Amino acid sequence: MMLQLLLVIFFNMLHPFYVSVTEIEQNQKTGTVQISTRIFFDDLEKALDRRYKTNINILKPVNKKQVDALISAYVKAHLKIKANNKELVMKYVGYEIEEEAAWCYFETDKTGPVRNLSVQNDILFEQHDSQINMVHVIVGGKRKSTKLDNPNGQAEFSF
Repeated sequence: MMLQLLLVIFFNMLHPFYVSVTEIEQNQKTGTVQISTRIFFDDLEKALDRRYKTNINILKPVNKKQVDALISAYVKAHLKIKANNKELVMKYVGYEIEEEAAWCYFETDKTGPVRNLSVQNDILFEQHDSQINMVHVIVGGKRKSTKLDNPNGQAEFSF
């Protein structure tokens, strides 16, 4: 019994929390909105496997285009952004691995000055009851942040 308890504690220390970080920034020069989302790649793989009934390897993809398409579809399904009450169309740019996480990148077309931003982010909420999604928004050099705890995936920002 003691050994089982020690094993549970040890395995929880390897991946003790479930968190993603999304950064949304309006580029002052281009007027586009740039989005980057950091997700633990093992959790992302499990979510993609579960949702799309396929087994993928983000680190060493057999078919990179397929992995790109699945990541793009998953993030777009779980991350919705409205600027000035108009939904932004996110275009997938790509992903890269940094330590245990995948950074997934998106960009929008040119947008007028952002006065308010609405974010719906429920990335990995279906995977982990304790999932936390951090959201950082930068508009006009002003940074605002919030923490979304499962099941609350909605945030509003005003600038």
